[in-house]
Amino acid sequence: MAKESMKAREIKRLMMVKKFAAKRAELKSKGDFAALQKLPKNSSSVRLHNRCQLTGRSRGFIRQFGISRINFREMANQGLIPGVKKASW
Repeated sequence: MAKESMKAREIKRLMMVKKFAAKRAELKSKGDFAALQKLPKNSSSVRLHNRCQLTGRSRGFIRQFGISRINFREMANQGLIPGVKKASW
């Protein structure tokens, strides 16, 4: 389980990216890199990191489901994820 501060920081970054997206795109198209440098660092989409929606775990993230591999396995075994079943051959 990730610290609550890490989850909150990631949410804050996401909001800042959304807020400055239009302005960043405009400055990039103009080629005004000096003004682009003056924007907050966290307004860059590169600084975002995928985290599990349930636990906040950053590693082992499965994009298709938005959760970590550990939570995915537990939920799949319990039958909570539709269309997913354990492989057997």
